[in-house]
Amino acid sequence: MRKRALAPFAASAIAAFSLFATLELAVVSGASAEQAEVESSERSANLVVDVPDLPQPLRPTSVVISERRAVASMDMLMVSQMVEQVEKARTPKGARKIAQGIAKEKYGWGSYQFSCLNTLWTKESHWNYRARNPRTGAHGIPQALPAAKMDVISTDWRTNPITQIRWGLHYIDVRYETPCRALAKFKRSRYY
Repeated sequence: MRKRALAPFAASAIAAFSLFATLELAVVSGASAEQAEVESSERSANLVVDVPDLPQPLRPTSVVISERRAVASMDMLMVSQMVEQVEKARTPKGARKIAQGIAKEKYGWGSYQFSCLNTLWTKESHWNYRARNPRTGAHGIPQALPAAKMDVISTDWRTNPITQIRWGLHYIDVRYETPCRALAKFKRSRYY
């Protein structure tokens, strides 16, 4: 069985192909695979597939994916992963996991700081992205007041828990430097 090297983005494009059938594909027969590879090498990525024991007309040997379509498929793959993360963050457990990852990656806050953040946001909203204080109008996981402040991150703050988490972590970083300091303020005054 012959195998040829894939362009760096081809493996991801193949994964995206399984999710999205919008790629422009050209299936080339075994007799013209070499010719197609030479003609398209400057503008596309080739994936050569050998399928043994199939009659010649049914046997695909090369799939040509244009670079533009491969980039578009990578964009679609990233969007699908982001949608998956948002759906995961709609549960309190998922939101905690996402927040812990962002806090560690972007702010360098470890498990001690995350335990303070967990305590703070559990008291504020129980990690419910739909939480709303009817008296004050504070909204979301971090209980932003006014809620429209979260527009600085994204306008989808009403429905996207990750937007709320990102805004809340940024707010804590700018105003208190760490979640433990924000929690100390909350314990003193019942708000942060």
